[in-house]
Amino acid sequence: MRVKCVLCDKVETIDSYSLTAKKLRKRRMLTYMCHQCNERIKKRTFERKKTGRFYLFREQKKHKHL
Repeated sequence: MRVKCVLCDKVETIDSYSLTAKKLRKRRMLTYMCHQCNERIKKRTFERKKTGRFYLFREQKKHKHL
């Protein structure tokens, strides 16, 4: 299966029977990132977390349910 990275537009070939290929076929909105882009984002995210100014914006729950 041929896939294209959303960040660098590099075209790669992945195994058609892999779990990643199955997820991409099943959910068309799921995007693919190549290994280099994924590692670069992971590295920079960890660097930002170490600074102490990294916050995840999550929606707060209004009511506690049972």
